[in-house]
Amino acid sequence: MDNGKDLESGKLQSQLQSLTEAIRTLAESCQGDSVLLLVLLRALESSHREIRDGLFQASFPDNRQALYKLLRNIEANGGWPYIHRMKLRELLGYTEQLSLLEDSPAESDSDSAENPQGLK
Repeated sequence: MDNGKDLESGKLQSQLQSLTEAIRTLAESCQGDSVLLLVLLRALESSHREIRDGLFQASFPDNRQALYKLLRNIEANGGWPYIHRMKLRELLGYTEQLSLLEDSPAESDSDSAENPQGLK
């Protein structure tokens, strides 16, 4: 890589780090509010889709050697960028856990008074 590319890459890395920190700070400010966090995740997914379908596809190589180089880069540097979506089944698992917690009877005061060690 030449000096110009190194400088561009360094500047991009710095900007990405700042952007990542800003997103993390925003997410932390929404901590505990699943609706706001969902809005943030949707915005990130939308940005990902917009970049992928627009700018990235428009920049595809126009010859085999350049395409091969791009594919090698994708393979060597962690594969295709992907935004994992929580499966509905995982979300339902949380619902089941909550209902189990809500349905489980709390130990009554009379049980603990009869057996101070909590043994049944």
